[in-house]
Amino acid sequence: MSAQVVPNNPAMEYLGHTQTASYMTGPRMNAGQTYHLPSIGTMHSSLKSFDTYPAPSPMRRSLTTLPWRPSTYYQTAKVNPGTALTRSMPDPMSGRSALNELDALKVPPVFAAARNALYTRFTPNDWASSNQGNYLASDRVRAGAERLRLDTVRMCRETDDKTKRSQTDVGKRLGERVGDITFWKTELNHETDNMISEINALNEAKRIMEKALQETENPLHISQECLYNREKRQCIDLVHDNPERELIREVDVIKRCQERMRNTIEKASVQLGLDRAAQHELEKDSTDKFSAQNLDENCHGLRNASRGIAYHNGVNRIDNTVSVPETWARFSNDNVQRSQSERAASKQMRNELESVLNACANEMWNQWNAVNVNLNNRVQESTDARNRLQTHLSKVLQEIFDMEKNIELLKKSIQDKIAPMQVAHTRLDIRTRRPNVELCRDPVQHRLVEEVGEITDTVEALQAKLRDAENALQQLLRTKSALEADLAVKNNSLFIDREKCLAMRKTFPMSPRIVSL
Repeated sequence: MSAQVVPNNPAMEYLGHTQTASYMTGPRMNAGQTYHLPSIGTMHSSLKSFDTYPAPSPMRRSLTTLPWRPSTYYQTAKVNPGTALTRSMPDPMSGRSALNELDALKVPPVFAAARNALYTRFTPNDWASSNQGNYLASDRVRAGAERLRLDTVRMCRETDDKTKRSQTDVGKRLGERVGDITFWKTELNHETDNMISEINALNEAKRIMEKALQETENPLHISQECLYNREKRQCIDLVHDNPERELIREVDVIKRCQERMRNTIEKASVQLGLDRAAQHELEKDSTDKFSAQNLDENCHGLRNASRGIAYHNGVNRIDNTVSVPETWARFSNDNVQRSQSERAASKQMRNELESVLNACANEMWNQWNAVNVNLNNRVQESTDARNRLQTHLSKVLQEIFDMEKNIELLKKSIQDKIAPMQVAHTRLDIRTRRPNVELCRDPVQHRLVEEVGEITDTVEALQAKLRDAENALQQLLRTKSALEADLAVKNNSLFIDREKCLAMRKTFPMSPRIVSL
């Protein structure tokens, strides 16, 4: 007789799951023989699970070798039953599973499958609860996995957007930086061009000044030659007259003008050095801006698909910057402002060159004319003196008396000029002690200086007249005995002043003015 245990509802088994029902045929037994199930505890050591073999993590094999059971991401669990498996019928899990009505019955030892069917471990409620728990666990795990997937997709999108925004912002800032560099480079190049033009203009003005300085040797030579010729006058005509004073003053004016020109040329040379230094700073800054612009334009043009991009470990921790945007812009601005100030000083230097050259030319020209006028006057005086020698011979005695009075008057007039001169000098000395900016060259200062000059000129003129009067007095005393000799002296003096001196001074031997730069 054979017994077969069939599951109550075969449709309840899921596809892919391990079948739990047993289909066995028990052995034939003789009468009086009983069959006992082997002890599980003795069989446990003889059985080996397939999961004990090593397998690569996280891939582990399942409890079965059936091909439709997935083994990926699943691990085996070790079950430690709380109920001994050696008894024929386990204790019920709950009161509902107790089979009290069958305890008095003697179950015939038919098959092990029949024993398992009659004496189960769990109730249908436990089975349903287990299934429900599996469903809930599946739903919970699937929900968690779905949330994880959605969070992953969201995070990927957010990081992509953030990375793109960051890269776009960096590109925008690089573009702005390139624009700033281009602006300052344009300013520097424009200022450099202006500085080069200014340097060329200052060089030209300096060259004209140097040429004018060389040309001043001609009027100086003529003035000295006139002085040398006038030294050949004879007797009483060898006098320190106005033409001679003007000639000496002319030599002094020319030498002072030459000294001013040399000083101005030296100042122009110093200014040229400062201009070239400012130009060098501008060119250096412009070169740095050019290199920085090329590098930043290269950075601005880099894209994710560009060539040459690579990892540079630790480069984000390197900070070799030496300036901030404020100091960077201030550096270029200072260079531009320095160049502008140097250009302004250079332009002022050119104006000073022009002013000095024009002033020197005017002074020399005015002095040249003054010497010529005095020479003509002296020639005229000599001519008149020669003609009047004979006419006034009869009036010598009366002239001696009048000349003595004139001499006293001149002396008194010169003596009267001492006090005004001292007052003017004292005023100038007091005003030199004015503090700081109050030491101003105001109209009072100009008028005081003019007053000193006027008094000096007046005294000199009076002294000259005094000497002329004394000479005339002496001449009058010696007129009778020296009339013929004096006429010869006058002729010699007229020849020197008219033929030698005035003949050389017909034209001014240099350009009196400079063309405005």
